Amino acid sequence: MATAATKETEILKTAKDMLAPDYVPSDSEEYMNEKHQAYFRMLLIEWKRSIRDAADQTLQSLQDGPIREADLNDRASSETDWGIELRTRDRQRKLVSKIDSALRRIDEGEYGYCEKTGDPIGLKRLIARPVATMTVEAQEAHERREKISRDD
Repeated sequence: MATAATKETEILKTAKDMLAPDYVPSDSEEYMNEKHQAYFRMLLIEWKRSIRDAADQTLQSLQDGPIREADLNDRASSETDWGIELRTRDRQRKLVSKIDSALRRIDEGEYGYCEKTGDPIGLKRLIARPVATMTVEAQEAHERREKISRDD
């Protein structure tokens, strides 16, 4: 684990060195050039780190002790809050695997292209959703098919 964190730190430093502090990918540049890849790699690694930091804080809070509210209503409220917090962390755990997948796609040169059509996903969509794997059109078609199969 420590070697993976060290590798991520090195990758992050390289990406930051390559980019100006205010750099944002532009459509006027060649799509998924080295700067674009460095930008999204940096974005994904920082996102992953923030998720891990939040998970570590949650874990620390859980280890600090059980809920000891004297009032049953207060205790129920605290338990509900913890349940929500744990569900949030579970969703974020799944998001980390999507982030890792996106980082692998960058390394393999597949990042930024639709897994269904092979078309560019687009910078605006990737900035809004860096783990996107499909164009908006392909995603909408996928969701329509999913809805139809659920309704059957």
